[in-house]
Amino acid sequence: MDPKRPWDCADMSQVRSEIDRIDAQLVDLIAERFGYVDRAWQLKMNSTEGAVVPWRIQQVIDRVKAQATDKGLPPEMVEMVGAQWRNMIGWFVQYEEEKLRKAHEANAAKGSEPRGA
Repeated sequence: MDPKRPWDCADMSQVRSEIDRIDAQLVDLIAERFGYVDRAWQLKMNSTEGAVVPWRIQQVIDRVKAQATDKGLPPEMVEMVGAQWRNMIGWFVQYEEEKLRKAHEANAAKGSEPRGA
């Protein structure tokens, strides 16, 4: 079924249906993003870069806030988007740190600590 534009919705059931469709897409995109985060910690195993990369975190926050502004969202919503992204990134960073810690411990137990650890 083709999505409706907001102004094409004739009643609340159509509005709710479109919001549900968008929510499903958001979850799909977050799951896709998670796949890249899962790959990132694996690639970081052999580098000196850790899970926390402050310049990159700020770059991502600045970019999504600029996109929200460009889409015409109210300033309060732009700040909320930035805060939500920071929260999501915080969770992803904790996930990466835990995966890296466990992988380093497993490698140390085997006597083969990777480079950069």
